[in-house]
Amino acid sequence: MIIAVDFDGTIVRHRYPKIGEEIPFATSTLRMLIQDRHRLILWTVREGELLDEAVEWCRARGVEFYAINRDFPEEDSTGEGYSRKLKADLFIDDRSFGGLPDWGTIYHRISEGKALEADWGLLTSGEVTERERPGFFARLFGAK
Repeated sequence: MIIAVDFDGTIVRHRYPKIGEEIPFATSTLRMLIQDRHRLILWTVREGELLDEAVEWCRARGVEFYAINRDFPEEDSTGEGYSRKLKADLFIDDRSFGGLPDWGTIYHRISEGKALEADWGLLTSGEVTERERPGFFARLFGAK
């Protein structure tokens, strides 16, 4: 699976332009995903020196990304056909609808092949099954 991962707020706490403290288990989870042969793309608004610092911060913790802000390492951002929109199977970002689950949940959902299933926004201490979760209108209007 190709997985795009945001940096600020996802791997580290928001302190931009500084690098915040690591979100618990972020780099260990990313290393496990790499070991499981997923291709990770660092997907961040950082550029120039700030991007270099983030890449080195990750590298120092054993996280080597397949590509950075592009679909594959040799992609030429000035070439014909280049698109800033990444083509990833999954995007991990704290600004996703529903927020960022803890890294343990992220790893288990991916490793179990369930990354694209269920309502991530309702995943907290335990998964909510379809039978336990009321539909949208039931939640909105209080019906059962």
